[in-house]
Amino acid sequence: MTQQTVLDIGWNTIWVMIKVSSPALLATLVMGLIVSIFQAATQINEQTLSFIPKILAMAAAMIICGPWVLRIMMNFTINLIRDIPNLTR
Repeated sequence: MTQQTVLDIGWNTIWVMIKVSSPALLATLVMGLIVSIFQAATQINEQTLSFIPKILAMAAAMIICGPWVLRIMMNFTINLIRDIPNLTR
């Protein structure tokens, strides 16, 4: 196993991590922006107001994007396991 192989595995792992986490993070970001605009418009400065909508948005994003996330993780794992004989040379 060469240094380039290790770097390639690390790079692929980082990209899978970004792809897997992006739906939940984007949904939370958008919901936080919406709640912030609502709070600014109504002058409600309650810190706990944004907590529940963010959780619900994240849960909805993971329910909607769950199959896609699972497919990405499965493909990465299958490819990594399939390459084990080539990596041990």
